[in-house]
Amino acid sequence: MADTAGQRTFTLERLVEDVADVLYVDTDEVSPDESLLDQGLDSIRLMTLVERWRSDGAEISFVDLAERPTLREWAGLLAPAGAPRAGA
Repeated sequence: MADTAGQRTFTLERLVEDVADVLYVDTDEVSPDESLLDQGLDSIRLMTLVERWRSDGAEISFVDLAERPTLREWAGLLAPAGAPRAGA
């Protein structure tokens, strides 16, 4: 899936895939509503995600994500301005 700039959008599905990738688990093992810290995400993997998403155009920081450690919250943070929030 791509946005108008040709970059991938930050859907909840993409976030699950990216987190599963850095945790080396299947996507069905990643819960969008459970704290990612409880699912094994550490600061190094979080920085990996921040850098990956920044390279795709996200304006996000490590602190933004660390303070809201669920994928649903991240999907809301990464949604383009004016887009409906995940779970809303």
